Amino acid sequence: MGKEATQRKLADNEAMAIARTLRVGPRKLNLVAASIRGLAVEEALNHLAFSKRRIAGEVRKVVQSAVANAENNHDLDVDRLYVAEITVGRSMVMKRWRPRARGRTARIIKPFSNLTVIVREREEQL
Repeated sequence: MGKEATQRKLADNEAMAIARTLRVGPRKLNLVAASIRGLAVEEALNHLAFSKRRIAGEVRKVVQSAVANAENNHDLDVDRLYVAEITVGRSMVMKRWRPRARGRTARIIKPFSNLTVIVREREEQL
């Protein structure tokens, strides 16, 4: 009389990793995400390792986590994985105030983002 097992949201040849509250705006993070979307995992990791963007290191960690999930939890072949989906979403926004001239203030917005990476195993080539 236990709880029923939940259905898996992903297919059998997919694995996922999520990073929440990354300290970067979603528009900036989406530039990095778009550059690796659809690439093979090894190529995507190389691209991120040599990227000049500050957040590329964090994105690289999330891709590596998705690869580790695929290998350890779902028994997928690491050499045939590619970045199938990578989505960026908004998270919280910290609001700060900065004093300005003549007794006024200026608002400073510090946005955070969420990142979801789904890696998929390619079908075998005939």
